[in-house]
Amino acid sequence: MSGKTTLRRELLAARRLLTSEDVRRTAAVLASAAADLPELTDARTVAAYVSVGREPGTHALLDALRARGVRVLLPVLMADNDLDWAVFEGAEHLVPAGRGLLEPDGAPLGPQAVLDADAVLLPGLAVDGRGMRLGRGGGSYDRVLARLASAGAHPALIVLLYDDEVVARVPDEPHDHPVDAVVTPAGALRFPPGDRA
Repeated sequence: MSGKTTLRRELLAARRLLTSEDVRRTAAVLASAAADLPELTDARTVAAYVSVGREPGTHALLDALRARGVRVLLPVLMADNDLDWAVFEGAEHLVPAGRGLLEPDGAPLGPQAVLDADAVLLPGLAVDGRGMRLGRGGGSYDRVLARLASAGAHPALIVLLYDDEVVARVPDEPHDHPVDAVVTPAGALRFPPGDRA
């Protein structure tokens, strides 16, 4: 079993111990902290995602960004595990999709739509002190990050996590991309490019 698989298993087990109240309370704190990040306050377009289950909550943040006039793009999972994108028009326009996900009911804009984003919120299970992110292992966001890199696009990459998910070291591979910031209930941490060695 790989180091990533072991760490994913441990982190998901810890999330399963969280109560609905833990998740709700943390989501409100995360929304407030993330909404104040300069990377998001200055953004015109943000690519985000709809949290499900015990993921750190994004619903309040999505509403806050939209209320501020930010164009919020949400992923639409395609059959090959790549991501298309559609505009978030409010919670009433989210529909159930595969794998327990919620997706916008608007017209898909194409996988390249993420290139318009000033900031991208990435789901994750952990981030280390270098800004290396551990995802769930499906590869969807690896494709998004590769698409951004090949287009020369450099949006701010931000992950929302619980406090104990900022770890000493995330096992990484050559295709992994570091993020710029992580937001936890304790606050925001930034990872300058020079710190990623």
